[in-house]
Amino acid sequence: MTERSTERTVYVSGLDNSVTSHTLHAAFVPFGEIVDISLPKPDLPSSTEPHRGFGYVEFEHSDDAKEAIDNMDQSELYGRVIKVAQAKPQKDASEGLGSKTAVWQQEGWLAKHAVSEEDRQATEQARERSPAPDPMQGLEELDVVGPKPE
Repeated sequence: MTERSTERTVYVSGLDNSVTSHTLHAAFVPFGEIVDISLPKPDLPSSTEPHRGFGYVEFEHSDDAKEAIDNMDQSELYGRVIKVAQAKPQKDASEGLGSKTAVWQQEGWLAKHAVSEEDRQATEQARERSPAPDPMQGLEELDVVGPKPE
């Protein structure tokens, strides 16, 4: 039985700029065999930052990842309090906000948010039967300033 890599991977945030993959390896190896360490680089190539302040540590077993979370979350590394949590699966760049495809054109969106033709017709018939109330009704005497006369 193989374990999903997100179950074996922890997300580490709040990292100081001087933290390297070697530093993360040394900090997390007591909890189990480490398969991979990733420190994402800044989006801008001109940035002088070595990484974006977070990283991922992938363990060989999910139990090791849970141990690392339990023991390292809110601990201090290079003078900064770090947060350690279960890594979430990476979203597809073509889905959700920030993608280059309109939301309603993405696969599955229409099926989730579409309104059936019979529901649309029922709504229109209900509107025809009961006209909308006059929005100006009940606004008389609003032009009078001060407390209401008794």
